[in-house]
Formats: sequence, C-alpha cells, structure tokens
Amino acid sequence: MSRTDIKSLSAFVWAIAETLRGDFKQSEYGKVILPFVVLRRLDCILEGTKNAVLDLADSLPEDIDDEARDTILFGTADQNLQVYNLSRFSFTTLKGQDAKDIHSNLLDYVTKFSPNVRDIFLEKFLFTDQLKRLNDAGLLFTVFEQFSQIDLHPEAISNLEMGYLFEELIRRFSEISNETAGEHYTPREVIRLIVSLLLINDHDALTGSGVIRQVYDPAAGTGGMLSIAEMEMKALNERIRVELFGQELNPESFAICKSDMLVTGHNPENIAFGNTLTQDAHKGRGFHYMLSNPPYGVDWKKYKDSIVAEAQELGMDGRFGAGLPRVSDGQLLFLQHMISKMRDDEQGTRIGIVMNGSPLFTGGAGSGESEIRRWMLENDWVEAIIALPTDLFYNTGIQTYVWLLTNRKTRDRQGKVQLIDASSDRFWKSMRKSLGSKRREIPAEACDEITRIYAGMLNGEAGWGEYSKVFKTTDFGYREIRVERPLKLAFKVTEDALQALQEAKPFAKLNAAEQAAILTTLREGLPAGKRWLDRTEFEKALTAAVKAAGLKVSAPVKKAILSALSERDEDAKVCNGKDGKPEPDTDLRDHELVPLEEDWRDYVQREVLPFVPDAWVDESYTDAQDGGVGRVGYEINFNRYFYKYVPPRPLAEIDAELKALEAEIAGLLQEVVE
Repeated sequence: MSRTDIKSLSAFVWAIAETLRGDFKQSEYGKVILPFVVLRRLDCILEGTKNAVLDLADSLPEDIDDEARDTILFGTADQNLQVYNLSRFSFTTLKGQDAKDIHSNLLDYVTKFSPNVRDIFLEKFLFTDQLKRLNDAGLLFTVFEQFSQIDLHPEAISNLEMGYLFEELIRRFSEISNETAGEHYTPREVIRLIVSLLLINDHDALTGSGVIRQVYDPAAGTGGMLSIAEMEMKALNERIRVELFGQELNPESFAICKSDMLVTGHNPENIAFGNTLTQDAHKGRGFHYMLSNPPYGVDWKKYKDSIVAEAQELGMDGRFGAGLPRVSDGQLLFLQHMISKMRDDEQGTRIGIVMNGSPLFTGGAGSGESEIRRWMLENDWVEAIIALPTDLFYNTGIQTYVWLLTNRKTRDRQGKVQLIDASSDRFWKSMRKSLGSKRREIPAEACDEITRIYAGMLNGEAGWGEYSKVFKTTDFGYREIRVERPLKLAFKVTEDALQALQEAKPFAKLNAAEQAAILTTLREGLPAGKRWLDRTEFEKALTAAVKAAGLKVSAPVKKAILSALSERDEDAKVCNGKDGKPEPDTDLRDHELVPLEEDWRDYVQREVLPFVPDAWVDESYTDAQDGGVGRVGYEINFNRYFYKYVPPRPLAEIDAELKALEAEIAGLLQEVVE
C-alpha cells in the first residue's frame, strides 16, 4: 500500500469521524475513532484463529492459573501478538445481528479481550462510555458498519503501513484538539529532525541482516517519537528489527501509544503506564536509542519525597545522584533518568531530547542544575545542542532546544560540544493556518540542512559561522570566586541612630530602667556631635563612658549599639577582626565568574584590582568536589555565542518619522475643530 493509499484510508476514517459532528465535540473525535481503529485491526488479525482459540479455551481445565491460560491462548491466537478474544462475536458476525442489540453485543466483544488489551479499552480509553454515548445518539450501528467496510487484515496493510495510518490519524486528531495537544503531542517535523540527527552517523551500523535495535521514550505520549524512529530505521534497512519501549503517565495518551504497538505488531507490554520518575518500569534495561519531549516547567513537588530519597540513598548508583533541579521543573530529572539507561557496550547509546531553555543556564554554581550540567559535560556525553525556532509547538511559543548525547563519541567530537542556532528564518516557514500556538514549521529541506550542519561538525566555516560553532566542554565551565572588600565604618550619636537602637531585639529585651540608662550614657557620656572614623577609637570611648556610668553592657547589646550608631564611610579606617585581618563588608561582597581554564589570580589581577585595589578573594569559599578556590559551575548561554548586533536606525530617519506623525496628528485635530 502506497503512502497515497494510506492518505486515502485516513481520509475515509476521517469521514467516519465527521458523522459524529453535533453529538461530539471535534476534540472528542479521537476518543471514538482511535479505539475503533484498534478494535477493527485486532479483529482482522484474530479472525483466522478465532474458532481455534474459542475451542481451546473451552478445553482448558477450570483450575488453570491465569498466566498459564494467557500464554497458551496467546500462542494460538497469534505468535507475535499477545492478545486474544473469547467473545463469540467478531465484526463479521456482529453485522448479522439485530441492529438494536449492537450496544450489548459490542460490550460483550470488547470486555472479552485478554486482560492486557481489555485494560486499554475499559480503563484508559474509557471506551464503554463512548459506546454508550454513540448508542444514545443513535450513531453506534452506523459507525460500526462503516468500520466494518475497512480492510485492516495484515495481508492488506502491513504493520509498517498501519503505523503510517495511525500516525496520520493521531496527527489530525491532535491538531483539532490543539488546546491540550502540546502536553502529549510533539509536532512530527520536530520528531523527524531528532530522529534524523540521531541516525545520520549510524547508517552503516544499521544496515545488513540480523540488526536489532531497542528504542525508548520515558515520556512516550501517544508514541509518535517511537513510531517515527522505527519508520526511519526501516527506511534505512527494511530487515532491521526494532523493539520499542516507553512509559506514559496520561491514561488516554498511554492507551493510544499501547494501541499503536498492538496494531503494528509490537509487544504492547513494552509500553508501561505510570510515573517514570517515581516508578521506573524498565529498571535495569539499557537502550540503543532514547528520545523524548518531557513536559516543560512542570513541578515535581507532589512526588518529591521518593525522588529525594533515591538521590540520597543511592547517590551515583541511582538515577539522580548528580543533582536535583528546583522542584518547579523536572526536565533534567528525565535527562538523568535517560543517561542511567545508556548501554555500556561497543554500540553504546544515543539520546535526543527536546527541552526549553531552562536546563541550559538556570541555577548558579553549586545548584542542582549546574551540577547536572557539570556531570554531563565532565563525562563528555553532550555532543550537540540545537536551538529550534519559536512557535513550533501547539500549546507554547517558547524557544526549545534539542540536546544530543552519547557515551560513544567519535574521536573528532571527544571533549567538544557543537552548538547550532537553527532559530533563524532560514530554518522555518510560516504555516498557512495557525494551530493553537503553532505558527511555524520546519520544512523537510531545512531539516536536512540542520542535519548536514551537525554531521559535518561545522565550526564557523565560511557562511556557517552564524549558525554553527564547536566549543571545548570546559568552555562552558567557570569558577565562581567570592570577592570581598574591607568594612569601613564611621560612628556618631544621633537621634535617628538611637531610635534604631531601641528597635534592636537585644536592646528591646532590657527593662525600661536599663534602656533609659544606656540612652542617657550615649547622649551625655560621649562628645556631642563627634564623628569617629576609627572603630577601635570609638569602642574605647564607648567603654569609658559605660564604665563611668557604672553600667554593665552585655556583648549582644554592645553589638547592637555599634550597629545602630555606625554607617559606611569610605574615608573611615578599615575595621579589623581579632586576627588583625580586615573584616569583609557583606554589602560590598561580589562574585566573579572566572573561565574554568584561566587561573583566578590572573583574572583578579586583570579584572578586579585595577578598579578596587583593596579587594581580596575569600579562599575559604570553595567547591567540595574540586578543592580549589571558588565554586565550579557550568552554563550554556546561546545568546552569548550567537548574539547578532542590530544597529539602531539613523537619527535622521527617526526624526523624519516623528515629524510625519506630528503632521498627521495635527491634521486629525484640525478635522475635529472644523
């Protein structure tokens, strides 16, 4: 069957969906049509073994356990597909029944699938609810009869072709429900770009006979990434065996994804339901290719405890030992999870993941995000990052980035990261009709061009410098040093200072008599109007005044007095501590980011001391992992590397425009007056 035939078949199914108009919202069409497609495909697959399965089921002993029963019936129904149906009905026999009984008969048919498939229809698709709505609207027999006319036997439409059909239907249904599509659906051109980038250097390894590859998506959605990855790999080698794995939290998306596996001949048990971050359904497995579009900016607060516990208890032996991002965004948790599933063999693993800008630069040195970036870059897993155009996705117009990672870098890429800026209009075109926030798409020729830029590892070559640059992994690292400046304080007794003292907690705890005595001593025991520029001299004067008044002042109260009566003054002497060294002024404290490969002393000599000669570096501010001065951090700032200066318009042009506007306004006002 050609792709044109697939389109025609899709159009026929779409026409069935149009019969729902009025009784169902457009955004609900998929909830009816997709389960019916799956039902019809399974009916066609199981048709030839239907009677044999029923006879065998009747002959099995009543006390046989469920697992053994399923294994026997699976083998009889279809050796490659773990599904059977024990209803006496099929699409063929249902057509011969009274139309008024179609609802009860279809319920009998759907509820007698094997448990793994029954769960998809009843618990995830909630298909019985849709059957009732169709029956109440008088549409059930019509829809059923139309689906009966579609030939979905494996002899008529192969698993690969079935994948094309399902992918086309999912795309169309997602587009008409685009208000939520972005949560579970990635635009197909974005997926094809990621797959193309993952496979471009592996063509030789994927050809020949006996090749098996496992592909995984931890946030599988409707399965688009998995199915397109298989299609592209089959296009390279039709004999390749591709095994697909995934996990999905949204029930309806999970049902669609698992159904896709069913109708295309894959093991549906490889698609798990649940939260990947808290319940890893594929624990201990490694995969050749992993690709994903995890949710952006979605917090993980409600399941924080189990993730924190895993990070603390297992450390680097678990998934999240490198660090934990802030609870408002879990994207880097998904990426760490994927890295934990890299294969440690000759072939290794390649990862393609699309995320927003937050994982690139959020968090300073020592933060969870920075530590995760540090871990990835110091292990040399990050191969390339591609900035995509804005307005590509259905529910957001924000900038997104494709990260490519591998634990088997080629020699020319070792220790390097390629950045590609594919956000310019060279790589996108406007859509004729916007779909939610999606106003742009990446055409096939642009996808090919981005892939060529990546494959060629272009590094600022003529004509490409504004789009592609290659950096050392250490170029993204920096050492955050703490720069201190000396504390310089002047002291004077003023009414404002005394008011501030009275509001200080240590002073407020004193009784009224003690407070009054101290205030009187400060007003009368110290020279009126005098301003001290040396803290040591002021403390001597304060001690003498307190002693002369016969008062006892505790250390906290004395500290409160010094604080209330002081103010910063550049002309004052430096305040030294007990060790004789200058005390730092925390208000003047600054942090400098020193490139990782530069000696911090040289940096300070060049960038700090010429401007603030009395500054020094706090050498106790260190990184536990590194042991050196300062804290190591990593960030990847695309704007820094691909900034394009846009000169302002000439003043004469702006002035002419303003004068033209003034003339226009004057003309309008004149019309109002007249």
